[in-house]
Amino acid sequence: MNQDLAAAIFDVDGVLLASPHERAWREALAGYVAPERLTTAIYQAHVAGKPRLNGALAVLEHLGVPDAKRKAGVYAERKQKRLETLIRAGNFTAFPDALHFVQAIRVLGWPIAVASSSRNANPMLQAIRLDSGPTLLDVFTVNVCGRELPRGKPDPAMFLLAAAELRRPPAACLVVEDSPAGIEAACAGGMTALGVARLHDADLLWAAGADVVVTSLDEIAIDELAAGRLSLRPA
Repeated sequence: MNQDLAAAIFDVDGVLLASPHERAWREALAGYVAPERLTTAIYQAHVAGKPRLNGALAVLEHLGVPDAKRKAGVYAERKQKRLETLIRAGNFTAFPDALHFVQAIRVLGWPIAVASSSRNANPMLQAIRLDSGPTLLDVFTVNVCGRELPRGKPDPAMFLLAAAELRRPPAACLVVEDSPAGIEAACAGGMTALGVARLHDADLLWAAGADVVVTSLDEIAIDELAAGRLSLRPA
């Protein structure tokens, strides 16, 4: 774990927002297999944090759908259309602990980035209005959501891009993630990885290499972050 932290990079789905991604992936399975076969555990282990087509293929292969490679593109597009419908209907909320944490990091004076492989992240973040007036998207110094990159998580390219645009070395960056693929990407980029286990999946995040795992970001000691260290608040 790096002990000279000076910037933070946030994933969106599962970290900042309770979004309908998992629901969309599940409902889009109709016609391939019973949608309820896509459990939260399978979603977290095989889909969360990955680029859309990679996630689609991983789901179909894991569930034993015949000819998965040929069907993955169609499944991914069905998921996207369902997701857009759910977003338009307002089926997402911000996690209160995430809003508290982002504000605390801003008070420290750290530059902060938001980094998600999903192009749907921006409209959701723009729809969240903070008490102080700006949208949630407005408070980030850098936004690399939905950027076209050669490889997605667990490759560290997205986080390394965020660090470069934050003008901080990777070793100075704290990455806040809820998916094993995202934790692996942070570690591969030489960054400190903070796992948020909102779905009873702490074991997966530890196994992926997380430096610290919490169920709420309120558990993090902000005074220690001010000194560049990641640790938990005293019990």
